[in-house]
Amino acid sequence: MATFRVDFLGCKVSHVDAHEVREALLRDGHDERDDRAEVAVISTCCVTNEALAKSRKAAARAARTHDRVYVTGCGANLGHPSFAGLPANVVVVAKSSEDTAAFVAGDVGAIGCVQADARLDRVRAFVKIQDGCSFSCNFCVIPLVRGASRSRGAAAVLGEIARRVGQGHREVVLTGINLGCFRDRADGYDLPRLVREAGATPGLERLRLSSIEINHVDAALIAALRETPAVSRHLHVPLQSGDDGVLRAMGRRYTTATYLRRLAPLAAEFNLTSDVIVGFPTEDDAAFEQTLQTIERAGLTKVHVFPYSPRPGTATAADDRVPPAVKKERGARLRALSRELCLRRW
Repeated sequence: MATFRVDFLGCKVSHVDAHEVREALLRDGHDERDDRAEVAVISTCCVTNEALAKSRKAAARAARTHDRVYVTGCGANLGHPSFAGLPANVVVVAKSSEDTAAFVAGDVGAIGCVQADARLDRVRAFVKIQDGCSFSCNFCVIPLVRGASRSRGAAAVLGEIARRVGQGHREVVLTGINLGCFRDRADGYDLPRLVREAGATPGLERLRLSSIEINHVDAALIAALRETPAVSRHLHVPLQSGDDGVLRAMGRRYTTATYLRRLAPLAAEFNLTSDVIVGFPTEDDAAFEQTLQTIERAGLTKVHVFPYSPRPGTATAADDRVPPAVKKERGARLRALSRELCLRRW
């Protein structure tokens, strides 16, 4: 038997991937510990330079205190030198999310006495319904490290939700890289139908979506969210920029008018949150001011702010013309507006 710990950096999908490794090791009879574990698994993020640097530091720190370290997730799949030069006890697992857990568990090795199921680690459970992205926003590295969009079968998703509720989870969050692309064509499921049936799971008290692109916020999804009692009245819809010129330069597939129009039916009853990038190469002062205005008009109550960070392999990898001080100042203003809107709402 090996003792292990699993840590993740990044988004909810990264958490799901890390939890799959955790469950695989527990099923194989290994013992989870918070400290002094023999094996560490670090599920990494590479969405920004800062996230990648934190992932490297986490792996290096774990290498000093664990016999074996497995570096998994988006950072491992980037093919970037960030994890070069780490000690020999560090294994970089550059595999798809579907194959990672089996590889790590197989490398650690199973023992004779196994557990039937993983024990509850938190009240909220994250259930991945989709992975990858077939879009190609000019700044985004995710399609390179996650691959093309692909969906799980609806039966497998609904079965996992029932299992999570049976374990004691009271809340389930449906997660994915691009949730609105979920399709199970063989059984006739799209996201609205899945929401309705997931929300009807006996014993489930609350259902959430982790994030949804504005192009997928249509009448069918809105109806499913409104008419499913278990659905939390909250929706996270990335904006990235509130200026049409910047959105075009980013390669996003909507305008600010589309964003505002599609959110308008939800603004009165749903808490709406978003992501915004500051300091994109084509964002000048006027574009940033337009973003502030769009955020306020949309009725958003919280904005997650990300300074633009050029990513290898993307269309804007060589373009980072906005000075760091300007990014910092814009980020501070945006966070201040976010706090003001939150207080105004509540």
